[in-house]
Amino acid sequence: MSTDQPPPGPDEPRDRDSSDPFAKRPRANGSPYGDFGDHAAGPEPYAGMPPLAHLGRRLIARIIDALLIGIPVGAVVTVLAGGYDPVAGNARSSTVTLVYVLVYFLYEGLMLTRDGQTVGKKAMRIRVAMLENGRPPVGQAGWLRAGVYALPEIVPCCGFLFWLINVLWCTWDRPYRQCLHDKAAKTLVVSAVR
Repeated sequence: MSTDQPPPGPDEPRDRDSSDPFAKRPRANGSPYGDFGDHAAGPEPYAGMPPLAHLGRRLIARIIDALLIGIPVGAVVTVLAGGYDPVAGNARSSTVTLVYVLVYFLYEGLMLTRDGQTVGKKAMRIRVAMLENGRPPVGQAGWLRAGVYALPEIVPCCGFLFWLINVLWCTWDRPYRQCLHDKAAKTLVVSAVR
């Protein structure tokens, strides 16, 4: 840009000068996820992707799924073992945690690889989609996502810490609001179009 010309106004397009970090960049293919320009980290989602799911809907879907698995597992263990104290830290509570985690892993893996939705996600009208094409995470991607979400809780002490960081990650992740299990499987959670 020559020095004898005034700088462009706020609504005037600027040249795509790589030395100007504040240069306006067009939205890539009209993506609903914002500006990706040359600084994109990874592939852009496909053009027809539905809007990202609201974090509140994602949380309620997880609560529904946790209750759907946790209540039956807790009831069966109570009947078979004559009681259950999750805070006790004994072999019985460790076994219950292991059973819950494995049942949840199987539930989520099977549901996601079928159509990208668990019962909770169906109730909240959201679904898991592959970042590259918007399809359900069939096969390895669905199982990887379920595994990174559920299985770390088996590890004593630090498993819960990883799980907590994992689920909170979407609150500050941009532009896709992915949790770590989404990043591992290259998925994101979007509104389900009915």
